[in-house]
Order: sequence, then structure tokens, then C-alpha cells
Amino acid sequence: MKAAINELWERRADLTPVDGDARTVVSKAIEALDRGEIRVAEIGDDGEVVVNEWVKQAILLSFKVLEMAPSEAGPFVYQDRMPLKTRFDGVRVVPGAIVRWGSYISPGTILMPSFVNIGGYVDEGTMVDTWATVGSCAQIGKRVHLSGGVGIGGVLEPPNAVPVVIEDDAFVGSRSMVVDGARVRRGAKLGAGCILTASTRVFDAETGDELPRGEAPERAVCVSASRVKSFPGGDFGMPCLLVLRRLEGTEHDKLALNDVLREHGVAT
Repeated sequence: MKAAINELWERRADLTPVDGDARTVVSKAIEALDRGEIRVAEIGDDGEVVVNEWVKQAILLSFKVLEMAPSEAGPFVYQDRMPLKTRFDGVRVVPGAIVRWGSYISPGTILMPSFVNIGGYVDEGTMVDTWATVGSCAQIGKRVHLSGGVGIGGVLEPPNAVPVVIEDDAFVGSRSMVVDGARVRRGAKLGAGCILTASTRVFDAETGDELPRGEAPERAVCVSASRVKSFPGGDFGMPCLLVLRRLEGTEHDKLALNDVLREHGVAT
């Protein structure tokens, strides 16, 4: 399948929905994504994110070889190249949740009225809360809680671009945005309204040390903050992520999380 997708990618400029053989190959790849047999990205043995470029290429090719067609969900009718997902084995799907074909939703997941885009991977025991969005190719781990209104950014192009990765046991507070290939490490907790991009600067509140950019550290309780930077026009507050404390263990201890955030006057 990988070799076939690579071959189609090389001649993608000439592909159209009338190319039946190409459509068959691409549809098989998207179906494998939908079943969780392949995925856009995963964490390698060295702890780094490995992007499977050919899988992303398959997604991009699908927009060239699939035809526009209507799909229905109850009284609602949609018109798109990509149909809605229909396989939800062991998943609780609340009315209003929208999931596109080619995304994998593991058994034990709860989807409140929310949106999961193609290439997204949502692992077991995760809650995608009301109005939360999982963008294209974003990788969500086990037992994650994406609170109300959370925006997990998507990325399709270029194919080698690293997607957002939310690791196991993470908690992302209401209205937080994690985009641009940023990473929330195992057991990390983000307070409400955090903005985390690949270039966001991260600081330790206890030591003042600067930590790796674009990452919420493992088991860290993080909040949105600002740092003063001087410009020709004056001193201004620039956004950053502040690590308040490290919590023991990785499981969701909401009482411990709330205690830390209340101590600093921050909501979840």
C-alpha cells in the first residue's frame, strides 16, 4: 500500500475522480486509517514523534480522487468529498458529534458534540468534550480529557509536518488551543485558556528556567502567562506557558489539579 501511494503521489497533478484504480488504492488506505490499522504519526522508541508521510499523502490524494457526494446524519445533509465515519465500535457518541471517515476512535472513548477530522487518532478512555475539535492528523492518547471548547490544531501539508500530539493521561482545560505541532507530554495538565504552539516559550515558575519550547512537560501543571519583552515602542507582555508544579503519577487526579490551580487563582 505504501509503495502504491508513493507512486500515485508522484503523479498527483494528473489525478482526478475518474481514475478508478487510484481511487481504489487511496480508499483502501483511508479505510485502514479509519480502522486504526495505520496512523499518521506515532512516538518512536527514542521518544520523538515519527510522521508516516505516505499516510498523509494518502489523505491529500483522497481530496483529488474522491467525488463530491451527499451524506446524511439524521435530518442533516452534507455535501463533501469525504463521507462521515460510520464505525464506532464500543464508542459513546452523543448527538451532535461529527467524525469524518479516515479518523480512528478507539473503544471506550466518549464523544460529546464535537468534531474529529480525517487522520485524527483518539485512543481509548479519552473524553472529547462539548465543542472540542480534534484537527486533521492530531494524535490523542489514552485517558485524555479535552475539555469544553478545546481546539487541537490540524496539519496536512507538507506531508512531513509534525502534528499535534497529546500523550496519555493529559488534561487540556476549557478553551485551550494546542496547535502547530505542539506537544502535551504524558500526564500534563493545561489550565483553561492556554495557548501552546510549536514556538511558545515555556518557563518553570519555581526556578525561572526556560524549558523546551512548544511542549507541556510530563506531569506538569501549566497555565497561560506572559513575559516582558522590550521593543523600540516600549515594553510589552508576550505570551508564554508557565509550569506551576509537577504532579506525582499520571492519572487524572482532578482534586490535586484543582488545588494547584486554585492556589494561583486559575480555573480549569
